Amino acid sequence: MNIAVQCEELAKTFEKKNRVIALDRVSFTVEKHEIFGIVGPNGSGKSTLIRILSTLLIPDTGWARIFGHDVVRQYGRVRPCINRVSVDAAFFKGISAWENLRYAARLYGLSSGVAKERTLEILDRLGFERKRYYEPLEDLSRGMQQKVAIARAFFTAPMLLLLDEPTTGLDPRSKLDVQEYVRRSMNQDGLTIILTTHDMHEAESLCDRVAIIINGRFVTMGKPSELLARYKKNNLEEVFLEVTGREWKEIEYES
Repeated sequence: MNIAVQCEELAKTFEKKNRVIALDRVSFTVEKHEIFGIVGPNGSGKSTLIRILSTLLIPDTGWARIFGHDVVRQYGRVRPCINRVSVDAAFFKGISAWENLRYAARLYGLSSGVAKERTLEILDRLGFERKRYYEPLEDLSRGMQQKVAIARAFFTAPMLLLLDEPTTGLDPRSKLDVQEYVRRSMNQDGLTIILTTHDMHEAESLCDRVAIIINGRFVTMGKPSELLARYKKNNLEEVFLEVTGREWKEIEYES
C-alpha cells in the first residue's frame, strides 16, 4: 500500500470550564512521500490532531493508523517511525545544543559520533553558526532553538515527520531557512510530512495537498492548485475567506 497515514472519524473533546470540541469526526489519508498541510487558526484542532498521531493523546472516538499500525493499540510500533517538531520544542535550556542532541541520540540508540556528524550537516544547511553549537540553549534565539529542534527530529531518520507550526514566531530569514530545508529533504530523503501552520503562503508553497480546519473540522481539502481552481481564487487566503465567509482575524480573535 502507498498510504502512510489513515485517519477515520477522529474526535476529541476537552472538558474545561466549557466543553471544547477539539476534533469533530476528522477523516483523511496521507500518501507516502507526500507533504500534507493542515491550515487553521489557533485553537482550530491542529495540535490536538498532531498529538494523537504522535501517540501522546488518545482520541475519544475514531482511529488512526501510521504505516498500518494503530496509534493507540500499537503505539510501540508507531513511535520508531515518527518524530515531531512543535512550536514550543522541549529542551534542557541550561546545557548546549550539542549536549541536548547527544542526549536525544542515546535515546534513539545512535552513537555520539554519528549524531554529531548528522546534526552538524543539518544545522549547516539550516544556516546555524557552528560556534553557537556549544552554547547553552537559553542563550540562543528562538529561531536558533527551533533549528536545533528540527535537527533533532531529522537526524533520527524518521519515516513520518510531524511538523506542528515549526516556523511560528521565527524571523523571516530563519523561516526561509527552515522551509528550504524541508523542501530539500523531501526531494532527497523521500520523507512523509504532515505540516500544520496558519501561514497560508507557507502551505501553498510547500504542500502537495492542504486541508483547512476550523473548529475541529476539515472544511475543504485538495492540492493547492485544485483549491484555487475550485473556488476561482488567486491564493489560499482567498480560499479560506470563501469557504468560511469570515475574516481570518475574526476566527483568531475567537480562539
